[in-house]
Amino acid sequence: MAHNCLQCIKYLMFVFNLLFWFFIMLLIIFLLELTVVILFFVYTDKIDKYAQRDLKKGLHLYGTDGNIGLTNAWSIIQTDFRCCGVSNYTDWFEVYNTTRVPDSCCLEFSENCGLHSPGTWWKAPCYETVKIWLQENLLAVGIFGLCTAMVQILGLTFAMTMYCQVVKADTYCA
Repeated sequence: MAHNCLQCIKYLMFVFNLLFWFFIMLLIIFLLELTVVILFFVYTDKIDKYAQRDLKKGLHLYGTDGNIGLTNAWSIIQTDFRCCGVSNYTDWFEVYNTTRVPDSCCLEFSENCGLHSPGTWWKAPCYETVKIWLQENLLAVGIFGLCTAMVQILGLTFAMTMYCQVVKADTYCA
């Protein structure tokens, strides 16, 4: 009988520690996410500048060995959003050192259509186009963020409730 009681206390202490650390880890993750969201809204202008600069640097990796994912991403974005370059199609002139763009910038796709005149290319800048698309879909992004936060808060609540129940049960057993 005493052995079973000690075994029960051992398991309770094990669960107690796991619940406590699970709660702490969830809380840290939630607070980090909250901090990132706040910093994002505070430094939106700086983030815009850094993002545009880094995207322009990334253009130079387009079509290079080992960067097939980046190449495909730019091609998909330019095709789906009907845009070309970060600020405009002239961003590609630096990459190619000539007046040409990738074929994904063409109004009508054909092989080597990026070598033709600017009249056959998309004129819209991709950065602004994607930014506008995100702003138009802000409600969906916001709902997704709120649902994620609610799941995390429920996890925190349930972990703390279970923790308190284990502590309460532990004081009754002792």
